[in-house]
Order: sequence, then structure tokens, then C-alpha cells
Amino acid sequence: MSLTRREFLQMLAVGTAAGLVFEDGIAGRAIAAGKKSDDLYNPVPFGNVSLLHLSDCHAQLIPTYFREPNINIGVGPARGKPPHLVGEALLKYFNIAPNSIEAHAFTYLNFTEAAHQYGKVGGFAHIATLVKRLRASRPDRTLFIDSGDTWQGSATSLWTKGQDMVDAQKLLGIEMMTGHWEFTYGAQRVKEIIEKDLKGHIEFLAQNINDTTWGDLIFKPYVIREINKVPVAVIGEAFPYTPIANPRYMVPDWTFGINDEHMQKMVNETRAKGAQVVVVLSHNGMDVDLKMASRVTGIDAILGGHTHDAVPAPSLIANKSGKTLVINSGSNGKFLSVLDLEVKNGKVADYRYKLLPIFANLLPPDAEMDAYIEKVRAPFRDKLGEKLAVTDGLLYRRGNFNGTFDQVIVEAMLAVQGTDIAFSPGFRWGTTLLPGDTILMENLMDQTAITYPTVTARDLTGEQIKVIMEDVADNLYNVDPYYQQGGDMVRVGGLQYTMDVNQKYGRRIQNVVIKGKALQAHKKYKVAGWASVQPTEPGKPIWDIVAEYLRDKKTIHIERPYIPQLKGITGNPGYAKV
Repeated sequence: MSLTRREFLQMLAVGTAAGLVFEDGIAGRAIAAGKKSDDLYNPVPFGNVSLLHLSDCHAQLIPTYFREPNINIGVGPARGKPPHLVGEALLKYFNIAPNSIEAHAFTYLNFTEAAHQYGKVGGFAHIATLVKRLRASRPDRTLFIDSGDTWQGSATSLWTKGQDMVDAQKLLGIEMMTGHWEFTYGAQRVKEIIEKDLKGHIEFLAQNINDTTWGDLIFKPYVIREINKVPVAVIGEAFPYTPIANPRYMVPDWTFGINDEHMQKMVNETRAKGAQVVVVLSHNGMDVDLKMASRVTGIDAILGGHTHDAVPAPSLIANKSGKTLVINSGSNGKFLSVLDLEVKNGKVADYRYKLLPIFANLLPPDAEMDAYIEKVRAPFRDKLGEKLAVTDGLLYRRGNFNGTFDQVIVEAMLAVQGTDIAFSPGFRWGTTLLPGDTILMENLMDQTAITYPTVTARDLTGEQIKVIMEDVADNLYNVDPYYQQGGDMVRVGGLQYTMDVNQKYGRRIQNVVIKGKALQAHKKYKVAGWASVQPTEPGKPIWDIVAEYLRDKKTIHIERPYIPQLKGITGNPGYAKV
């Protein structure tokens, strides 16, 4: 990318470049004037090509609450840099006014109070209104792309095998996508959707998925489309660790991976075919995207997802022949990115960027999308609305360690399965409930709706338990992003431990204690878990176990989620104690 103008100012005043606002700016006026939609959702058009980007909505068709993390620790070169900033450190870095509407959107600070003030976020009917508004202000020059994790994450998406979200994507006007959790419906279902539903509507792109036998690409690697007379190439990058993070048996004939050499080949090929703009539509996770941007040349922007990072401004990454913008657009339908590009003399000359939070109270629902959502949810309404319990505290998931909803899940497994220990995956999807909210079956499914939900109870030795924990910790805190898979630490119940985030594999997990006694390497412990990536015997799904627990408890009280004793975090701006 050649940024011939304003680059220095953009780097100095990154908040302004990102379309953020300061204490006496748009946010202040919005609050004073009753938070007018026009103040937040009419970014001034710029340039001649506009990209709209959505990522990781996890099948959230209707507005919800979503709390951003207070623990998102960066180690090694990533320490203190986006996306590893939380709370006040994030506000300071991006020059966002405390207690503003943006502060609520991008941080966990004063979450309950601010959620009552500003209301729910996301919802496809509200996103549709904003998309139509942006397209009207940028006629014949927009391209709407989706980084995936769209077909999974809710009860209705699970029960319709993703069909509710596929039809919603088409109605929303998404034009290109890549994937990750989409593949957990199985290769046959993914192919069926692409061939029957997406054909002629949405391009499914992935330059890094190959046939295991012959090495042929399974999907189109890229598309070049003329936008406002500018040839724009979009290259797809699916989640590279799908067969490791999710069941291999669901995609047995496909290989995935990070392949910088092939990505470089695709970039060169699109440039040779006349592309003046080259964009990577990624599901790598932001840390991986940052590294890839430093190694592969000729990419103007990487618009990515997977790690659910809502980063208010792009990171501008230098490589041997130019610079690349790296952008992540949050999750759960809470944000929409707008990247305006000025293309001159066959290349990108300048840009403007805004990550727009979707506040449902500020965007009226689009009538057509609203009607569709009502229709697709109607057959399941009674099941979704079953009242299981009431929470007297904030229930959330997102963060490097147990969230309060994770705590409910592990405590349910311990109680119902009668095990010594419970493990729950460190998924980053899952919505938030406010104190006093009723926990509906729909809310529980928002935390658990996967195609391999069976709960297991097995005997593991202390040595095996430590290996599992070390493996997940290395995935999270390896200093090389190419060895990270993007989830959070396994959630635990029934044990306590210490973690040194700056140690290497085998040395991070320390002082493991079970029922007041040190973990013994050769002793066997009964361990409950769910979401095994290995084939399992038929059994109860996790939502049945947790629903049984909730119905029995009636009121849920989680004073605080379990966080291990942490070493190596002093002064780390990715950690804030709550």
C-alpha cells in the first residue's frame, strides 16, 4: 500500500483516523442530544471504493448484550499492542473518552450500568438498516464481505443446520465470505449450501483449503470484481487450524493451514490480472494476520476475524515492499467496519476507517429483515423461551479465563456428573445477561450450540490433566502467532492452579491443586468435559446437563469466576482485575 498523504497524522492521531470521537466530539453531542443516530452512523464518504466488513456474528439474528474482556493478555512482541489492550488502557491508547458510548462499545468498564443506559447491540434487522444507509451514501462503490463464523452460535442455527443464517446473509447483501465454524456442519453440508444457496449470491473463498489426496483447492481462492471501475481482488483465508480446533472427522478429505508462499502467489496472480486493490478476507485471528502482513507483500488490507477483537483503528504493518492495514471487526454482530479507499494511478493512495458499534436503540429495524427473522424463529419460539432460572449477577464468557457463564457450566457438570474436575472449552462466542435477567433456553444455547455437544466423564491421570492444560496455554500464549489457535484458556472447575504466562511449554502450569491436595501425576481423577474433537459415544448434550442444573437451582449466584494465580502480568495492559 502506498499512502502518500496523511499517513503520519493518521499514525499520531489514530483515534481520529478510526472515526472515533473525543470528549467534546460526536459522542458528547450524541449523548447530550439523546444519542441521535445521524451523529454515529453517517460517516462522510471518502475515496472511490468502500468495503463493508462483518465478522464472527455467531448466528445472532436478534439484538443482545456482549461484554468485552477484561483479560486479553499479550506476551512477547504482542504485549501492550492491539488487540491486547483492555479497559482504561484501551481507551487511553485510542484516545476514547471515558464513560462515552464508544467506551461502552469497546470495553467492559461499568458494563451493567452502561448496558442499561445504551441498550442491546447487534441484530441483523438493525445491521441491515445501517448497511442500506451506507450503500445509499456510497452508490455503486461498496463491497460487503464477511469473515465467517456466521452459521453457528445459536439454537436456531443449530436446529436449521445453518439455513437461517445463510438466508439472512443473502438478504443482508453479503457478497463474499470465508469460514471456520461453518465447517462443523460437515463437508457435505458446506458444499450443499455453497452449491444450492450461495451460488449467484455469495462467493465462498479460501486459498488455504486443499484436497488431502491431490492437493487441489476445494474453494475459489479469490475473486476480482470491478467496483466503481476499480478492479478489486478479495482473497479468502479460512481458519487454518480447523481440523485441530474442531473435529477432523467432519472434514476428513480437506487440509487446512497457514501457507504464506501460496498467499504470496495469489497476491501476485491477482496483481498480474490487473487488480488495483488487493484485500485478504481472513479468519486467521488478529495476531496471525499481523504476522502475515509483515511477511506477504502486495496486500492493501487484511479484514479479519476469529479472535473477536473489536479494534477501533487499523494496525499499519510494514513489509519489504510496502504497508498493509490489518483490521478486526469484533463479534456477535456488535460492529460493522467501513473502509473507504482512495485509489489513484492504479494503487491505494489514502484511506479512512470507522468501526461502527451497532446500538439497536439508535438504528430502527429494517422491515424486510425484521419480518424474515420473525418468520424463521417462529417454529422454535416456545422452546427458545423456556425459563430455566434467574441470574442475580452479570453472566458473560469472553476473556482469557473463566467468565461467569463458564462458571455456571463447569459447576453444572461437577454437580450433575459427580466428577472431581470439569473442563469447558475456551470459546470466545456466547452472549451476556444482565443481573436480574431470566436465563432462557435460548441464552443457554448461545453458549453451547455446537454439532458435537456430548458431555463425557473419563478417568485421567494427573499427568494427562497437566498436559491438556499446557497444550491449551501454549495455544494462547506462544510468542509466535503461527502457533496460536485463537481461543481462550480451558475453563476449569474443581481445581486451582498458577500460570506463568511468560514461560515456555511445559512450565506455564504450576501448583495444581484438587480438593486441597496437590495434583499427583500417576493418580487417576474423574474429569467431565464436552466438545471433544474425537469421536465419542452417544450421550447427553451439554445443554441438557446445564438446563437440569439451572432448573434445580432456580436462582444463580456467581460471586466471581475462577481466575488462576497469574505470574508475569504486572503492568500488562491486557489485564485488568475486576
